Amino acid sequence: MPTTQGDLSLLDDPVAQELLRSTVPSRLAYVWPDGSPRVVPIWFHWTGAAIVLGTPPNAPKVRALAHNPKVALTIDDPTWPAKALYIRGTAEVEVVEGTIPEYAAAARRYLGEEQGRAWLEQARSLFPRMARIVVRPEWVGIVDFETRLPSAIVAAMSGT
Repeated sequence: MPTTQGDLSLLDDPVAQELLRSTVPSRLAYVWPDGSPRVVPIWFHWTGAAIVLGTPPNAPKVRALAHNPKVALTIDDPTWPAKALYIRGTAEVEVVEGTIPEYAAAARRYLGEEQGRAWLEQARSLFPRMARIVVRPEWVGIVDFETRLPSAIVAAMSGT
């Protein structure tokens, strides 16, 4: 029987590990100060304990996270059978000098060594400071359409 949705041990599942190593951008969902929902695609780096995101310190999401740090992240692969990793947590934001190492690692993973290095040089010239957003998972879910289906489909199949 698959591990229950919400259990942090799902991060060790092969589907989760595949998505955490992928070059698919995460989607970060957060709440704007007026209460409206927002979602943005953003590179991520998995440390083994947390998702780390890097962004310019004046990015609107930084201001919103100071108001309400609760977030949700999705990393998904739409290739059939589709796979999705859902993470909920609380964002911790710190503005630092220079480029955060996790952003540099993400740039190399997404773009390769050479293009990643070129991107980082450009980013450093544009943004001498960076906001480091750390999300430690508090809830984890997986849908893989093989062993784990969306709850509404499971309910329909069981007649509930």
